[in-house]
Amino acid sequence: MRLRHVLPWIVSAGLLFYVFTVATDWDRLRAATEKADLPFFLAFTIADRAAFFVVWALLQAAALRRFVAQVPVRSIVAIRGGSELLRAVSNPLSDGAFFLGLGQLTGGRLEAVLAAALVPAICHFLILALQMTVVLPFLPGSFDLNREVFIAVGVTWAIIVVLAIGVRISATGSTRIPGAKRVRDWLERFPLREIRPFFFGFLALTIFDVMIQGLASRAFGVEIPWTALAARIPLLYLALVIPSLGNFGTREVTWAALFAEFGSRDALIAYAFAVNSAFLILNVLIGVLFLRRALELLGEVRRVRKAGEPAPAPLLRDPTDG
Repeated sequence: MRLRHVLPWIVSAGLLFYVFTVATDWDRLRAATEKADLPFFLAFTIADRAAFFVVWALLQAAALRRFVAQVPVRSIVAIRGGSELLRAVSNPLSDGAFFLGLGQLTGGRLEAVLAAALVPAICHFLILALQMTVVLPFLPGSFDLNREVFIAVGVTWAIIVVLAIGVRISATGSTRIPGAKRVRDWLERFPLREIRPFFFGFLALTIFDVMIQGLASRAFGVEIPWTALAARIPLLYLALVIPSLGNFGTREVTWAALFAEFGSRDALIAYAFAVNSAFLILNVLIGVLFLRRALELLGEVRRVRKAGEPAPAPLLRDPTDG
């Protein structure tokens, strides 16, 4: 097994060990949790998780239907929902299962998987970049207190500009940049007017997420300014790319580091730990709710193909419908 395959898990294990043995005083963490308004926290957390699931599932379905074929929305939601069971283990594992199922549903069409994966992901990335940029002038504190946000904004826009220039230069034909023509040809399939709904969808989701996380953290007695949340939550998402068991360890370390000046370390870690625990339960519940339907759908798709029966590719009706 290659080092790059096991290294993220080694890092995750180290973070788990650090958070729950070295950095955590369990008595103080328990005390911080007991002071929290748990009913409000749970209400906000459930709303946040539900919003992310619904918006991502619907926008991924919209990308597939708009740019590839009219696959039923409920079939895509079922596959996405069933894969959420694996999100209790790690985000990449869940996403991998979703795209694998989507590939089977669409007859192995790579463009279907790319549309469902990349169109929403790129739009979400750009919205997060704009989010950090817009709130940058309004952040409390000096540059030293917000150094990581300034660096993230600079690096993000540098990447975007370099890619845009590379694609533009390649379009003139005067200079050949490896891979640029393929990227340009792929991007030309998605004109701005067609992807505008995805930007608005993720804009609404990010605003909602900032509000909900602000309210949920206040339920733990941690009052974080809204601008600080808007600027630093994208950095949290970047950290959560690291595979870890239910994001335990990664979320606690990152949240405590990003918002150290706004609350005690015990309260911050208690909040992040409670979020991970709630998300773990919610991911399992969502997965169990959709798993049977997802497996029936994929099983019927495989049966039809194995039997040699005529079936649209991608499947244009849900074979589990009565």
